[in-house]
Amino acid sequence: MSHQVIHTQSAPKAVGPYSQGIRSGPLVFVSAQLPIEASGKMVSDDLSSETRTCLENIESILNAGGATSQDIVRVTVYLTDIADFQEVNAVYETFFAASSVYPTRVCIEVSALPKGVRIAMDAIAYTGG
Repeated sequence: MSHQVIHTQSAPKAVGPYSQGIRSGPLVFVSAQLPIEASGKMVSDDLSSETRTCLENIESILNAGGATSQDIVRVTVYLTDIADFQEVNAVYETFFAASSVYPTRVCIEVSALPKGVRIAMDAIAYTGG
Protein backbone atom coordinates (compact mmCIF):
# COMPACT_ATOMS: atom_id res chain seq x y z
CA MET A 1 0.00 0.00 0.00
CA SER A 2 1.40 3.38 -0.95
CA HIS A 3 1.35 6.41 1.31
CA GLN A 4 0.36 9.88 0.17
CA VAL A 5 2.02 12.85 1.84
CA ILE A 6 -0.48 15.56 2.74
CA HIS A 7 0.62 19.17 2.62
CA THR A 8 -1.48 22.30 2.71
CA GLN A 9 -0.77 26.01 2.92
CA SER A 10 -3.91 26.26 5.11
CA ALA A 11 -2.01 24.91 8.12
CA PRO A 12 1.40 25.83 9.52
CA LYS A 13 4.51 24.28 8.04
CA ALA A 14 6.01 21.37 9.92
CA VAL A 15 8.52 22.56 12.53
CA GLY A 16 10.77 19.56 11.90
CA PRO A 17 11.49 16.68 9.53
CA TYR A 18 7.98 15.26 9.32
CA SER A 19 4.83 15.54 7.20
CA GLN A 20 1.73 17.51 8.17
CA GLY A 21 -0.21 14.37 7.37
CA ILE A 22 -0.07 11.00 5.65
CA ARG A 23 -2.88 9.17 3.90
CA SER A 24 -2.53 5.41 3.89
CA GLY A 25 -5.53 3.75 2.29
CA PRO A 26 -8.65 4.84 4.15
CA LEU A 27 -6.63 6.21 7.10
CA VAL A 28 -5.40 9.77 7.45
CA PHE A 29 -2.80 10.50 10.13
CA VAL A 30 -2.31 14.12 11.16
CA SER A 31 0.88 15.12 12.97
CA ALA A 32 0.59 17.01 16.24
CA GLN A 33 -0.61 20.52 15.61
CA LEU A 34 0.43 23.49 17.70
CA PRO A 35 -1.56 26.70 18.20
CA ILE A 36 0.11 28.37 15.23
CA GLU A 37 -1.78 29.96 12.35
CA ALA A 38 -0.98 29.01 8.75
CA SER A 39 0.92 32.29 8.46
CA GLY A 40 3.26 31.12 11.22
CA LYS A 41 1.83 33.48 13.85
CA MET A 42 1.68 31.92 17.31
CA VAL A 43 -1.77 32.07 18.90
CA SER A 44 -1.40 32.81 22.59
CA ASP A 45 -4.43 34.93 23.47
CA ASP A 46 -5.95 32.28 25.72
CA LEU A 47 -6.16 28.52 25.96
CA SER A 48 -9.56 28.40 24.26
CA SER A 49 -8.17 30.18 21.17
CA GLU A 50 -5.10 27.95 21.22
CA THR A 51 -7.27 24.83 21.37
CA ARG A 52 -9.50 25.99 18.51
CA THR A 53 -6.42 26.77 16.38
CA CYS A 54 -5.04 23.26 16.91
CA LEU A 55 -8.37 21.75 15.86
CA GLU A 56 -8.68 24.04 12.84
CA ASN A 57 -5.17 23.07 11.73
CA ILE A 58 -6.10 19.40 12.00
CA GLU A 59 -9.24 20.05 9.97
CA SER A 60 -7.27 21.86 7.23
CA ILE A 61 -4.83 18.97 6.90
CA LEU A 62 -7.65 16.43 6.86
CA ASN A 63 -9.43 18.39 4.12
CA ALA A 64 -6.23 18.43 2.04
CA GLY A 65 -6.11 14.64 2.45
CA GLY A 66 -9.71 14.08 1.38
CA ALA A 67 -11.18 13.74 4.88
CA THR A 68 -13.23 15.89 7.26
CA SER A 69 -13.40 16.37 10.99
CA GLN A 70 -16.37 13.99 11.01
CA ASP A 71 -14.01 11.22 9.84
CA ILE A 72 -11.81 11.56 12.94
CA VAL A 73 -11.75 8.39 15.02
CA ARG A 74 -8.94 9.27 17.44
CA VAL A 75 -7.51 12.49 18.91
CA THR A 76 -4.57 12.80 21.28
CA VAL A 77 -4.37 15.99 23.34
CA TYR A 78 -1.08 16.97 24.94
CA LEU A 79 -1.25 19.54 27.76
CA THR A 80 1.54 21.00 29.84
CA ASP A 81 -0.95 21.36 32.71
CA ILE A 82 -3.73 18.78 33.09
CA ALA A 83 -5.64 21.35 35.17
CA ASP A 84 -6.45 22.98 31.78
CA PHE A 85 -8.48 19.93 30.76
CA GLN A 86 -11.94 21.43 31.43
CA GLU A 87 -11.26 24.55 29.35
CA VAL A 88 -9.91 22.46 26.48
CA ASN A 89 -12.82 20.04 26.79
CA ALA A 90 -15.37 22.86 26.38
CA VAL A 91 -13.82 23.95 23.05
CA TYR A 92 -13.39 20.33 21.94
CA GLU A 93 -17.05 19.59 22.61
CA THR A 94 -18.17 22.62 20.60
CA PHE A 95 -15.87 21.74 17.70
CA PHE A 96 -17.30 18.22 17.42
CA ALA A 97 -20.91 19.16 18.27
CA ALA A 98 -22.11 18.53 14.69
CA SER A 99 -20.68 15.00 14.69
CA SER A 100 -23.04 12.16 15.43
CA VAL A 101 -20.26 10.41 17.37
CA TYR A 102 -17.38 11.97 19.27
CA PRO A 103 -13.97 10.54 18.37
CA THR A 104 -12.05 8.49 20.91
CA ARG A 105 -9.55 10.60 22.81
CA VAL A 106 -6.48 10.48 24.96
CA CYS A 107 -5.44 13.49 27.02
CA ILE A 108 -2.06 13.46 28.69
CA GLU A 109 0.06 15.92 30.61
CA VAL A 110 3.58 16.41 29.29
CA SER A 111 6.47 18.35 30.78
CA ALA A 112 7.00 20.52 27.70
CA LEU A 113 5.91 21.01 24.09
CA PRO A 114 7.71 22.49 21.07
CA LYS A 115 7.97 26.28 20.94
CA GLY A 116 6.87 26.48 24.59
CA VAL A 117 3.16 26.05 23.79
CA ARG A 118 0.64 24.73 26.32
CA ILE A 119 -1.29 22.43 24.00
CA ALA A 120 -0.82 20.22 20.94
CA MET A 121 -3.16 17.72 19.26
CA ASP A 122 -2.87 14.97 16.68
CA ALA A 123 -5.58 12.93 14.99
CA ILE A 124 -6.38 9.82 13.00
CA ALA A 125 -9.29 9.75 10.56
CA TYR A 126 -10.95 6.85 8.75
CA THR A 127 -12.57 7.62 5.41
CA GLY A 128 -13.99 4.14 4.71
CA GLY A 129 -13.34 1.85 1.81
